[in-house]
Amino acid sequence: MFHLVVFDLDGTLIDSIGDLHTAVNQVMGEHGGRVLDLDEVARMVGEGARLLVSRAVSASGARVTVDAALARFLAVYDSLLPGETRPYAGIPELLAAAAPLAQLSVLTNKPTDATRKILESLRLARWFSGIIGGDGPFPRKPEPASLLHLAREAGVTPATTLMVGDSTVDLLTAQNAGTSMCVARYGFGQLTFDAGELRGGEFFADSPGAILDVIRRPRTRD
Repeated sequence: MFHLVVFDLDGTLIDSIGDLHTAVNQVMGEHGGRVLDLDEVARMVGEGARLLVSRAVSASGARVTVDAALARFLAVYDSLLPGETRPYAGIPELLAAAAPLAQLSVLTNKPTDATRKILESLRLARWFSGIIGGDGPFPRKPEPASLLHLAREAGVTPATTLMVGDSTVDLLTAQNAGTSMCVARYGFGQLTFDAGELRGGEFFADSPGAILDVIRRPRTRD
């Protein structure tokens, strides 16, 4: 079994796209931008709030700087939380079953304050010994420093660490850090997932319950 399991947040633990969509469109609308479809916004998520907002400004035609739009987006989004955001069905049960088997952490490009607020409001924070957001001291995913830090803090090696995420960014993070990877194929990151980046040896989960099966698997790497 793996000794540390590191979860992505949006599209892996939580279905947050409704609130992200609402916040993005409110800010873009305030500056004359067109309304963006849900799938449009979903395709912009995963590489941090600044890139999400930058992409939204460009796509919507809003007349605002990225810095101003980002500050407003963070304020609007925080005011919505937890809003419509919910854990995917089966996530609370997965975490309760996985906690006795391995240490659990969260690694996301989402801002840390929003991450902690969501995890606490949804009663998920208690399961995680480590939480790193995209505005912390490390470069954002897919840079490996944050994932390697979580492994060191847990006293484990990359070879005994499993990254779980729904996006290509998560896959590349695992590859860069030398950990195993479980692709959460139920998450909205799959809208832009690049299967060409797969190297073989990855695990795949079509539901949160299937992640537990991966965690329980005997390791084939030392």
